[in-house]
Amino acid sequence: MARIFFKPLKRKENTMEITKDTIIGDILDFNAEAAAPFFFEMGMHCLGCPSARGESVAQACAVHGVDPEALVSKLNDAVNK
Repeated sequence: MARIFFKPLKRKENTMEITKDTIIGDILDFNAEAAAPFFFEMGMHCLGCPSARGESVAQACAVHGVDPEALVSKLNDAVNK
């Protein structure tokens, strides 16, 4: 999946601003321990496969019937603690 269509990551020293356009692999690379449980909870059990890591949060939410804004809020809270 071409990454040129997505906004670049916005990082401050030890934080990450996640949006619905953020690539799941980037979130997992930043803080998998905090983020993975939210993806497992929504039914994404193959976080290591290339297609899952290359999807945006919005794409994954569309497939799994999850509200992307709610997930983004949870992820930002979890990974930036």
